[in-house]
Amino acid sequence: MSIEFVSLDNIQEIAHQYGYWAVFIGIALENTGIPIPGETITITGGFLAGSGELTYWLVLVSAIAGAVLGDNFGYWIGRVGGWQFLLRAGKVFRIQEVQMELAREQFSKNAAKAVFFGRFVTLLRIFAGPMAGIAQMPYKRFLWCNLGGAALWALIIVTISYFLGRLVSLQQIVQWITEFGVAALLLVVLFLLIPVLWEYGQKKLSAKN
Repeated sequence: MSIEFVSLDNIQEIAHQYGYWAVFIGIALENTGIPIPGETITITGGFLAGSGELTYWLVLVSAIAGAVLGDNFGYWIGRVGGWQFLLRAGKVFRIQEVQMELAREQFSKNAAKAVFFGRFVTLLRIFAGPMAGIAQMPYKRFLWCNLGGAALWALIIVTISYFLGRLVSLQQIVQWITEFGVAALLLVVLFLLIPVLWEYGQKKLSAKN
């Protein structure tokens, strides 16, 4: 989910005007951690390739390159100053540091999966890179997961948009992919939240005893 401050019509106009650069920059900024509709721009690029206005392979390469570069920026932003920023934000929202530490440990255990598959999940696509940096994920491991995940995500998104664009409207494609991303987000939240709450409850219980 991104901040849809740009309408789909405007996104189409941007993609028409700037083509592959729109795809590259859009997804790079989103993967850096900036909540703009980078995925929607990529879908639009694939859609335009299906109608012959852009070239499929160049859209695909632009999406992969932008995703890899953006996640790398996000990783280093998170690694350098992300944890201190989260601690300050936690104080504002009255989230205890021990809870945040538990969440970071839980993410760290699943960092490789989050980076590889995160692009298919709403919000996680934006925050997976910075969170991997905050969790101090080894950079070499991050790099390979990032590259593999970017290639798989771009291949699926661009290809689906390319072929479905000949059958249904762009708006319908965006809706389907967005709904999939939201459903995936709910599953991820449950997967991460339940163990964290359980472990925190067990620690409090042990402290009372």
